[in-house]
Amino acid sequence: MDFISDTLILSRMQFAFTAIFHMLWPVLTTGMAIYLVIVEGLWLKTKNPDYYYHARFWAKLYVLNFGIGVASGSPMAFQFGTNWAPFSESVGDFFGSILGFEATMAFMLEAGFLGIMLFGWERVNPVIHYIATILVAFGANLSTFWILTANSWMQTPAGGEFVEGKFVVSNYFEGMLNPFMIKSVSHMFLATLETSLFVIGGISAWYLLKKRHQAFFTRSLKIVLVVAIAITPLQVYVGHLSAEQVYHYQPTKLAAMEALWDTIPAGEKADWSLLAAPNNKIESNNWEIKVPNALSYILEFKPRLSEPVLGLKEWQPEDRPSMVGLVYYAFRLMSGIAFVFVGIMVVSIIQWLRGKFTAESLTEQKLLMWAWIFSAPMGYLAVESGWIVRCVGRQPWVVYGQIRTADAVSNLPAGNVLTSLIIFLAIYTLLFFSALYFGSRIIRKGPNFDLPLPNATEVETPLDVNPAKHIPNSRPIN
Repeated sequence: MDFISDTLILSRMQFAFTAIFHMLWPVLTTGMAIYLVIVEGLWLKTKNPDYYYHARFWAKLYVLNFGIGVASGSPMAFQFGTNWAPFSESVGDFFGSILGFEATMAFMLEAGFLGIMLFGWERVNPVIHYIATILVAFGANLSTFWILTANSWMQTPAGGEFVEGKFVVSNYFEGMLNPFMIKSVSHMFLATLETSLFVIGGISAWYLLKKRHQAFFTRSLKIVLVVAIAITPLQVYVGHLSAEQVYHYQPTKLAAMEALWDTIPAGEKADWSLLAAPNNKIESNNWEIKVPNALSYILEFKPRLSEPVLGLKEWQPEDRPSMVGLVYYAFRLMSGIAFVFVGIMVVSIIQWLRGKFTAESLTEQKLLMWAWIFSAPMGYLAVESGWIVRCVGRQPWVVYGQIRTADAVSNLPAGNVLTSLIIFLAIYTLLFFSALYFGSRIIRKGPNFDLPLPNATEVETPLDVNPAKHIPNSRPIN
């Protein structure tokens, strides 16, 4: 229990908890916003009201996540001034302005047009409404750009130099275009979209198993699958590129990701650790299952390494990640889920090509539908695991190679930090269960086919609506 008197540990725990919780919500809003752009665009093009009802239904889940994201994200920014004041003072000229851009450019853009997207269906021209939806999606994903730009700079600082402990900017754009930025932004963009696709697909599969609105949710599942055909393999490839940049710029992190204690020299074959039990005390693994020569191909697509892969023993314990086991298994969880998504996508495509992706046949494919349902939370696990690898693997540095985390924490009484941590735990727990409650209500209620169609003439009849009575053809909610 010594940690309760350690300000550094408590501050790290508080930031980790608030970051992990907050990440649950913008992951869905950034990706789902793109889905809303797709279905509303299809509505404008085809005048099929099915797409209109899709936009209205999924927008409810979007706004719920947006609200929780705003409520949970604000304390993270304040912590830079309260718990990490020395860090903010040192890098504020660059890092602070990047976070300011996220708030003024991205968040304000998203929030400013959100009202039109939600309530403007019968108040503005359909084209204007569609532009508002596009701007909401653009703003949401612009947030991803700025946040990942700031965090990438912490991984590979560029664009200036540290003078007497303070970062002096010499080239602002060089700082933004630091070595990690492009691949990191791409990786996170694809992660949010992929997670959102499998959440939408999982919810759609749940409806199909319940035999409710089968035609309606078969359509949403097909849209998800069409986009996933491109996204899931692309995410695996971009993830590989991200691992390559770790190999070149952050060798201590790579060593922790692979639980590699001893250096593998250039010109040697490198085995890949499939599973292991890292032990920091003995600086080795208690046991390990290896795939012969696989790491050489993973890193360089060659049978032998052209560069050495440095082991953790190359650095003193205080200069390398201490939580090797966490980084090691978080990386494998993230990577494993990516391949699970590819597998679900491939099986679904095969079924579609076999003519078994209709509303009638999908309800009978229980195993495939359950795979989609269980995939819904997997994207969150992959994203959170990726951030654990990214941030815990960077330790003991808050700015890699420049500022130690121990030197970046504010001089606060540990009791004060513990109190705020407990308060955050209580409030965020309330927010989490509130989100589950209202989210489940939205899902159980289902789409509302009684909503009037805005400025619609000569439209088709929605697939799940009885044209004579305008009553959804679905089973009642039990």
